[in-house]
Amino acid sequence: MSQLRLADRCDRIVRSRAFDIVIVVLIGANAIVLGLETYPHLGMAGPPLHVLEWFFRAVFVTEIVIRILAHGRRPQDFFRHGWNVFDFVVIAAAFIPGLHGDSPILRLVRIARVLRLVRFSPGLRTIVAALLRSLPGVAGFLALALVTLYVYGMAGWLIFAEHAPDEYGTIGRAVLTLFVLLSLENLPDLIEQGMALSPWTLVYYVSYVLITVNLLLNILIAVIVNSMEEARRLEMTERMAADEDGDGVPDEIDRIAISQRLDDLREVIAELERELRIERDEPAPRGPAREPEAAKTPLPRSP
Repeated sequence: MSQLRLADRCDRIVRSRAFDIVIVVLIGANAIVLGLETYPHLGMAGPPLHVLEWFFRAVFVTEIVIRILAHGRRPQDFFRHGWNVFDFVVIAAAFIPGLHGDSPILRLVRIARVLRLVRFSPGLRTIVAALLRSLPGVAGFLALALVTLYVYGMAGWLIFAEHAPDEYGTIGRAVLTLFVLLSLENLPDLIEQGMALSPWTLVYYVSYVLITVNLLLNILIAVIVNSMEEARRLEMTERMAADEDGDGVPDEIDRIAISQRLDDLREVIAELERELRIERDEPAPRGPAREPEAAKTPLPRSP
């Protein structure tokens, strides 16, 4: 079998829906095996689970080899896509010398295989892409949140250090208390504790809730939602730019052009029908059958 034929066959396998379904099922089965290994007393199930682990390794290695061979004479193109690099690293990491037995690093590598499910779900890929695109905005949000927590932490230390040393005794405890307060779970207890000191402490907590909990968290949600929309538009653009037939025109543009041509053809046919006065056949009206005119005409008598 020539190299081109092998690459073409591997490419058909990679593009098939059945191939993706098999890999997804095996990743799910691998996750189940990893979960079963967390139980302390496996008994007779221990050796079969170990055999299954090597079976999953062999299958995933075969999958990576098929994906690489699908690129034919340019196997380096396999590493141009981020998800391919992630799959290769996760699968190859299990064969690093020194990672054997039940080492924690090997377990982390095996758990990372479950993350490969993201590759086969367009929705999850969009979410991950949105989270990655939102990192610059999230970094700015974290900087603003740290400054806000520090300012309110110092203010809380000045106000409550003597009366509530467990919550505000140091700047570290004060920031930790305010961080937990983001969930609003301990807000009633802190307000009650502050009201026992002075009613003016209510201004401190109300302003913190309005600025930090409501404003900052809404900014974070807005940043993530905006990144989600950008990732969805980018995915749609990449999908429209796909050119599987290799004619130099994106497939989506081909479909739009074909649809427009079909609409033009329908208009031309309708115009020809109007010019030639061709009417569509209509069903005959129901009623008693009429005799033909020739049958009603009497025959002439012979002399």
